[in-house]
Amino acid sequence: MRIPPTFEARLTSARMLAENVRELRFERVDGAPFDFAAGQWVNVHVPAAPGAEAEIKRAYSIASAPDGTPGFELAVTHVQGGPGSTFLHGLAIGATLSVVGPQGFFSRPLDKAQPSLFVATGTGLTPLRSMIHAALNAKHPMPMSLVFGVRTEADLLYRTELEALSARHPGLRVAFTLSRGAESWTGRRGYVQTHAQELFQALEGLGLGRPHVYACGLAKMVSAVRDLLRKEMQLPRELVHTERYD
Repeated sequence: MRIPPTFEARLTSARMLAENVRELRFERVDGAPFDFAAGQWVNVHVPAAPGAEAEIKRAYSIASAPDGTPGFELAVTHVQGGPGSTFLHGLAIGATLSVVGPQGFFSRPLDKAQPSLFVATGTGLTPLRSMIHAALNAKHPMPMSLVFGVRTEADLLYRTELEALSARHPGLRVAFTLSRGAESWTGRRGYVQTHAQELFQALEGLGLGRPHVYACGLAKMVSAVRDLLRKEMQLPRELVHTERYD
């Protein structure tokens, strides 16, 4: 089994995607291309406590698509009291840290990709965003649908980007659903599993093969979606791909 490499990465830019979610763009200090498969993650070394010499590792999915450059993006939710997210939310542009990766088997190889339904909540969107960009960059012909669920409209990560991508690419359909949407919200409501079967059947109805499903988020959502797909819809195991981050 190949041991993932450790390298130094420098923070080159950052922005807030939501009130408690910060996107960070890093580049390898050595300038080497960062090679990874869309959907993979990295371990980031952070101080165990403010000012401490001891370090801990925290895993974050890569939000950007492979592009042959030294750069990559992460999106980090600030967890109150969490040493990893607190450190990364305060990290200054130009700072460097140690990164281990890429790692993980949650990926969508384009050489055998089928129509795909992506199901995400919160920062579970990040590896799916990577997969979507990778497919679009490669002009891959298979259609994709995304259902992304959060509590409120303000929590919708990458909303403008995703809406623009779906407008430019007829093969990409994007649906947002809110569990606590305001009265002014006119889109979908409820949890992602409420809409997964409908979107799966729409993809299947295109006649391009049975869709694969990629779900990422908190364990409770991932379990609910897996139960819907495997038990209620009787989908075979090989069509259902999941990753949880709690």
